[in-house]
Amino acid sequence: MNDEVYSHGHHPSVTAAHAARTVASSAAYLEPFLEAGLDVLDVGCGPGSITAGFADLVAPGSVTGIDSSADVVAQAAEAHADLANVEFREGNVYDLDAADESFDLVHAHQLLQHLADPVAALREMRRVVRPGGIVAAREADFGAMTWFPVVDELDEWRELYRTLARGNGGEPDAGRRLPGWAAAAGFAEIEVSSTTWVYATAEDRRFLADSWAERVLHSAFAGQTLERGLADQRTLDRLAEGWRRWSRLDDGVFLMPSVEILARG
Repeated sequence: MNDEVYSHGHHPSVTAAHAARTVASSAAYLEPFLEAGLDVLDVGCGPGSITAGFADLVAPGSVTGIDSSADVVAQAAEAHADLANVEFREGNVYDLDAADESFDLVHAHQLLQHLADPVAALREMRRVVRPGGIVAAREADFGAMTWFPVVDELDEWRELYRTLARGNGGEPDAGRRLPGWAAAAGFAEIEVSSTTWVYATAEDRRFLADSWAERVLHSAFAGQTLERGLADQRTLDRLAEGWRRWSRLDDGVFLMPSVEILARG
């Protein structure tokens, strides 16, 4: 994970969006399995909002959140310093600092799409889960995202993002590939489901569009696309404005689907 190139980076526009995620919004498929006393590892935890939700649900069990970014780990630790049963630290998903069979549940949310070798990452996650435990992952699928009304700049944004992400060694259409990756990692039992984030209210449209407009202009997405000649500043300005114009449409709807797995064995 430390050697991967993260297409989003850690600009405040990115970490703020990630910090808004909760167990209910982003890991509801796991809630029936989150019992008191479990030991949980959250891989690629980011600012730790989902991790903190796990800590509340499994107390007095322990939760460990790891991320490759020291700055993000520090943010998570500061934001959730009130939780006694959670620890945040730097970590590498390809080489987890944990003994075999250390955790009852290992979780990753929107991580594998950014990795050059998601199967190797899942194998390592499988190594540290206890017999009978669960490796859970949820991955978006950019190719399956859809929106209304048609805004040409959003189509351009998606193709630019997919080009950039694949240039970084990732796979933005990860959702549809997730069950196959888990099978290749050696799991004997894979339960597959899907949920969709829906942005349809004025507030939700504004949240999504402001986040992506800022990312297009100021995050690692902007820097990498400019450095590689994938777009110029004028194009990025136009894409950001397209996002904001879409957000002002009263009938605007954006659907962002993800595939989820519960993998065992």
